[in-house]
Amino acid sequence: MAAHILVVEDEEKLARFVELELVHEGYEVTKSGDGREALELATANTYDLILLDIMLPGLNGLEVLRRLGNSHPTPVILLTARDAVMDKVSGLDAGAVDYITKPFAIEELLARVRVALKLHPVNGAGSADASGAGSGVAGPDVEGVHRWKSLVLDEKKHRVTYDGKEISLTNREFEMLKVFLTNQDIVLTRDTLLEKVCGYDYVGETNVVDVYVRFLRSKIDEAFDIKMIETVRGVGYVIKSEQ
Repeated sequence: MAAHILVVEDEEKLARFVELELVHEGYEVTKSGDGREALELATANTYDLILLDIMLPGLNGLEVLRRLGNSHPTPVILLTARDAVMDKVSGLDAGAVDYITKPFAIEELLARVRVALKLHPVNGAGSADASGAGSGVAGPDVEGVHRWKSLVLDEKKHRVTYDGKEISLTNREFEMLKVFLTNQDIVLTRDTLLEKVCGYDYVGETNVVDVYVRFLRSKIDEAFDIKMIETVRGVGYVIKSEQ
């Protein structure tokens, strides 16, 4: 059965071009050029993937993502003309599994579509495990609790504390911190962090990782006057179990 993709793009020529290429690849396509209509379609129907432009009439793409919520089963790839890192981070935090900046090569878009469909199937079968199971990442202890000095990350409660004080983290920040804590003393490259946190083989800029690390440092290192995440120049980042 062909995957059904919802293309949400208000630029009609681009939307038609993407539709033709997807149909040529064997996908079923539904189009929408309005954010409110797209939200209604995504809520009322089951799609295998949504290609979602950020700049839309009615509701912008980020607001559509927020209203769908992280629990919505359909993976979303953002199509955006914005090249600012913060826009990409906002999209990922809102629930997107990937983004591609316009103008883009259709071959790259099709490759990202294939990866998203493979790693984020709507029925949940064969989905990627962002926690790193089977991928060389050390697993949690029996309680699902990871520690570094006075910092405690509890997977089951989705809670992080330092000296008993709760730290508010986004889902992406929580996942990145978990990867660091389950790989203490291992230098992690930006590509590795993106792959394990986002759950796909990332193709594109890796400076999104730097933004998340900066957020974690602000909420943990700077807030508690400690040095947890260290930069390994030219390689990536590491948390050392003993300092």
